[in-house]
Amino acid sequence: MQIQSLKPVLRTWDIPGTIDFYTEILGFECNAYDADWGWAVLIRNQVELMLSGPNEHEGDRSPCFTGSIYFVCDDIDELFDRIQDRVKVCYPIADFEYGMREFAIYDNNGYLLQFGKELENG
Repeated sequence: MQIQSLKPVLRTWDIPGTIDFYTEILGFECNAYDADWGWAVLIRNQVELMLSGPNEHEGDRSPCFTGSIYFVCDDIDELFDRIQDRVKVCYPIADFEYGMREFAIYDNNGYLLQFGKELENG
């Protein structure tokens, strides 16, 4: 068996606001949205995120995720400069000893989003 892709599904109580965050701030496109189903698909280049409203059978009360979503980017400095004043920053852009230049922000739901680029001499 070969795993061919990964498509995270983020649970949100504000699908329209989350669509706005990812499209207006991070440059994704909304490829599909069904308000009745509480579901949307966001795409940028080869990256796809799905959004889902709360599921009554799972007993959700608020967004919950114990990890982060890590995006690998080519022009990390331009991205950080463009969005840093429009988002809640977890940590600012910096070079790390493990060979990455990265920063982290929170989306409108509180999910941690990290952005990184491998250092050329890393």
